[in-house]
Amino acid sequence: GVVVGTPVYKASYSGVLKALLDLLPQYALTGKTVLPLATGGSTAHVLAIDYALRPVLSSMGAGHIVQGWFTLDKDITVHEDGRLTVAPAATEALAQVVDQFSTALGRTRLLAAAS
Repeated sequence: GVVVGTPVYKASYSGVLKALLDLLPQYALTGKTVLPLATGGSTAHVLAIDYALRPVLSSMGAGHIVQGWFTLDKDITVHEDGRLTVAPAATEALAQVVDQFSTALGRTRLLAAAS
């Protein structure tokens, strides 16, 4: 599986992600299960996963794109030591999409990265 994460700016994924995707072969995601994750400054950007990122992942051949996860920038705290903390309300939604991703990959337990 592939996890694709990006900040959303002006209703689309970041230029850095676009540059990375442009470097990959056209069908680099053929048959892959993909979990899209995004953060943004306001809820106005919540549809960026479905209207900007999902079509690109599809065109690259992704076999299955699970439900994405969007959260506000303010829900994520980066600590001085590099650790990330996700607000409790956003953590529940993240756990659900990670469970769906894990199930799509044929796993039955929650991935360690989300715990």
